[in-house]
Amino acid sequence: MMMTDPIADMLTRIRNAVLAGRRSVEIPASKLKKALAEILQKEGFVEQIELTDAKPAMLMLTLTYRGKQPAIHHIARESKPGHRQYRPADELTSVLNGYGISIISTSQGLMTNKEARKRGIGGEVICSVY
Repeated sequence: MMMTDPIADMLTRIRNAVLAGRRSVEIPASKLKKALAEILQKEGFVEQIELTDAKPAMLMLTLTYRGKQPAIHHIARESKPGHRQYRPADELTSVLNGYGISIISTSQGLMTNKEARKRGIGGEVICSVY
């Protein structure tokens, strides 16, 4: 089965795992998804990332919980295949007054809104997480 938006599928799998109280989630692997997961790990939303050797390759994400509360309260796709959302650096605002992040796809790779703003580069707003 072909997916039209693999990033939305990844975010939905994470959201469903959080709502079901699961500690880990398995996602079909790609370079973009791995880079997105690494940003989530760096920001403290994901504890561990494992890449399986199975065919097809899968990413196993261990989600971060603080007690029984998940670190991810909201995760949503911003830019969609039918309606892309591009922002220049000066329009990359903070998410939830700095408590959350936006993940931006730039010419220098994926990065958070804070990092993109610091470097002065804009790009496509992939998703927001808090």
